[in-house]
This record gives sequence, C-alpha cells and structure tokens, in this order.
Amino acid sequence: MARENLPVHAVILAGGRGTRFWPRSRTRTPKQLLNIVGKGTMLEQTVARFRPLLPAGRIWTVTNAEQSLAVSKQLPQAARKRVIVEPVGRNTAAAIALAAFHIRHVTKGDALMAVLPADHYIEQTREYQKIVSTALTVAREPGRMVVLGIPPTLPETGFGYIERMDAAIGAHSIPVYPVRRFAEKPALETAKEYLASGNYQWNAGMFFWRVSTILGELQEHLPATFATLEMLASQIGTQKYAAQIRKVYSKLENISVDYAVLERATRDVTVPKVFVIPAEVGWSDIGSWAAVYELLAKSPGENIFSGQGHALDASGNFISSPGKFVAAIGVKDLVVVETGDALLICPRDRAQDVGTLVKWLEKQKLKNLL
Repeated sequence: MARENLPVHAVILAGGRGTRFWPRSRTRTPKQLLNIVGKGTMLEQTVARFRPLLPAGRIWTVTNAEQSLAVSKQLPQAARKRVIVEPVGRNTAAAIALAAFHIRHVTKGDALMAVLPADHYIEQTREYQKIVSTALTVAREPGRMVVLGIPPTLPETGFGYIERMDAAIGAHSIPVYPVRRFAEKPALETAKEYLASGNYQWNAGMFFWRVSTILGELQEHLPATFATLEMLASQIGTQKYAAQIRKVYSKLENISVDYAVLERATRDVTVPKVFVIPAEVGWSDIGSWAAVYELLAKSPGENIFSGQGHALDASGNFISSPGKFVAAIGVKDLVVVETGDALLICPRDRAQDVGTLVKWLEKQKLKNLL
C-alpha cells in the first residue's frame, strides 16, 4: 500500500502577553515579539526552527488583533498570508481548532499539523528537528496524537507533567512511548517523586496530529465548539467571515487543548491514542527574567549585563539597561530592567511576581505602562 502523501503545516500560537517580562513586554509588543535570548525575536526563532521542514506558505500563526500587525512584520512573506486573528482569546483548544479548519479549507482534505508555542527557547535545533520528524511520522497514522515531553531536570511545580508507559513502540530511531496520563502541576513532594521515577516529562505544549484526528477529537470532546467553528469554516474566504467570527468566537469554551482533548483521550483507552517523545533539546519556556539569567549565566554568581556595566562586590545580578551604563555595587541576586518609561527592580527569586505587578497596573488603569 502506497504511503499517503500528506502536506505538513505548522501552527504557531502567538497570542500571549508575556506579562512577567514587563517592562519590556507590553500589550502590542509581548514576549514573543522581543529578542529575549538568542538571535532574533522568540517568534522569529520559532519560525526559523521549522523552515527546513516545510515551506513558509504552510506556517500559520494564531494571534490577536492588537498584535497581528507586529506579528506579520516578523514572518516570512508567504507566512503573512497565513495569520489567523482571534477577536478574543479563548485558550488553546479554540485557537487550534480554528487553525485546523483553516488548514482543511486550504488543503481541501487532510494534512499533518504541528502546534507550537511562539515564545519557547530551544538550544539544540538539529536534534529538535529530528524529533519533530519522528513525531510527524507517528502522527501520520489516523487517530494518533503526539506530544513532545521535556525530561525534567528539577522538581518543578509550575509545569504540567506527562506520565509515559514503560515500553516504547515501533522501531523508531528516537523512542516513542504511549502516554499513561497527564498530571496537573504538582506539589513539591509529588514533583520530587515524578523526577525520581524517570517516567515523567514536562508538558511543553508542542503537539503533532492529522487535521482530521484533532477535529474528530474536538467533535467528540468539545462538540459545541466544533459545531460553531464548522459553521464558521463555511465562511472562510468570503466577505461574511470577519463579521461572523466576531459574532461567535466569544461564545466558545475557554479551555486548553490539554484538558479538552489530550487528558480525556488517555482515559479508559484500550489502544493508546496519545504518545510522548522525550525531547532533550535544551528547552526553556523562559517564564521570567530569572529564567533568562539562568540561561545566560555560565557560572554561579555571574553578573549578566544587557548593555554596558560593571559590578563591584556584586553577584548573581541580571541587569538590562541598554541606554545607560550601570554600576552595581554590593548587591546580590537582583533583576533590574529599564525601558524609556519604566524601571523594574526585584530580587531574582521574586521575578515571577512581575505578572502580579502588571495586574496592579491594569487595576490602576495605567494604560501607558501596559
């Protein structure tokens, strides 16, 4: 039997705000549109990792109206025609479903679909591309869904986990395991048990499946969202589409694809449907300024300056002030980030609280700082 020739399409989810990267990250220029670490912006890096695997015209980006223009400017010319704008955020299940219907409309049939966050860092690009190729091969079989899992390096309580079964499937050069279950963000003691077991991976939110597979799962597990978007799909390419999506999109369920589909697909299943590939590729979700420090620091206590500066009896500081020389004297483990209109100063171990500060700015209606 001849192998089915399915085109590969990539869907980049780029609608987040990245509030923990304030004051650099703002509503119109969020984390994924900034150069946080590495060469280029986070979105540009995400696109570049996939460019050897498919043409730019098969790269789709889901974003919002406030960011769509800036997003388009950072994409290859052919990918600018594939920007999908959500009128309001409704979490990843809706965003992925909307993209799947668009791909089905363009291909007039089935396709392979890779779903990727726009704002993650991956150091080992070639190894990542090999793993992605294996994931797409596994996902060719109808009904199969593949997740990349990051081997945990510490008992992290801020990530969801994936428990894999013991035996790998098939004869793939890279191990592929059936998923036993998805686990919520754990308490510290539970996270330590997960780390010690060796059977748990961090869920990095990178998924691979056929368009027909994910739409079938959505129809089963999220029927109202499926029905609404199937109706909307009939308007793609017409003058009615823009008005219709504004009318119906806010009514969709606000739920992640993990909860809506993947967790449910692993319950009471005799034949496994969801698979995980451990991906040791130098991954980071770069969730805060502290995480940037951890990526850049080559030795404990090193001071990291983004711009000119000098440290005297200081250690462990991350200082980003491109427009000014910064002298750090006698300070330890600080994050300092300056922009033209704001200055952030906090201990490195409080960097996660920057998101709380942004909520305060919203309550104060300080729109010029958002």
